[in-house]
Amino acid sequence: MGDFMKHFFTIIGGMGTMATESYIHQLNKRIDAHQDQDYLNYILVNHATVPDRTAYILDNSKPNPYDDLAEDIQQQAQLKPDFFALPCNTAHYFYDDLQKLTDIPILHMPREAVNAIHEKYPTAKKVGLLATHGTIADHVYENEIKKAGYEFVGPTDSIQAKVNQLIYTDIKEHNYVDRQLFHGLVKTMINEFECDVVILGCTELSLAQEREPIEAMPIIDGQIVLVEKTLEKALKMQKGK
Repeated sequence: MGDFMKHFFTIIGGMGTMATESYIHQLNKRIDAHQDQDYLNYILVNHATVPDRTAYILDNSKPNPYDDLAEDIQQQAQLKPDFFALPCNTAHYFYDDLQKLTDIPILHMPREAVNAIHEKYPTAKKVGLLATHGTIADHVYENEIKKAGYEFVGPTDSIQAKVNQLIYTDIKEHNYVDRQLFHGLVKTMINEFECDVVILGCTELSLAQEREPIEAMPIIDGQIVLVEKTLEKALKMQKGK
C-alpha cells in the first residue's frame, strides 16, 4: 500500500452544487496541464444538504447550517489538508467560528475579493456589492470593504429583488442565466449608483459571469479571486511553484 495523498486541499462545496462545479471548472482551466499529473490534488465535499444560509441569517428559527459546516471541517481536518476553500460567500457568516475549530487555514473569499480591488482597480473609491440577501444582511462584505477604506454601496430593495430572482429563481431553480437581467444589474450599480467597481459576492453570480460574461465593466468576481488564491496556494504546496 502506498502513502496517503501528501499535499491536497479540501473544498467545502455544494452551496449550490452548480456554483461549486463552476469554481472547480475555473480552477482546472487555469492550470497549465499537459498530462493527468499536472492537475491539483483536492477533495471535494459537495455537501448539498446544508440548510440555506440566507434563510437562517434572516430568521434564526430556520435550520442552522453551522452544524453541518462544522462537521465537514472537523471530519476533513483529520485527513490533514493543507488548507480549506469554502466557495459560498454567505457561508462566511460562520467563518470565525469555523476557523476556531482547526489550525488548518480556511481561505476567506470576501476578504480576498476586497484585497483584489487594490491591484485590479487601484483608483476605485466606491465599491458596489451584488449578493444574496443573507450576505447583505450579515455585513461580511460591507465590513471588509469599509475596513479596506472604500465607500460601500449596497443594493436598494428593488435591485435586491432582481438579484434574488437571478440567484434563486433563475439559477438555483432552473439552472438558467438571464443575460439581460445580470448585465443590467451591474450596469445600474455603475451608472446610477456611481460605483467604481462592483463585487459579484455570490457564487451563483460567478456562475452567471462564467456563462454570460461581462467584459467591459469593472467587476470583481469573488469566486474567481478564490480560484486564483486557491491556485496560488496549492501550486506552492503541491508543485513547489
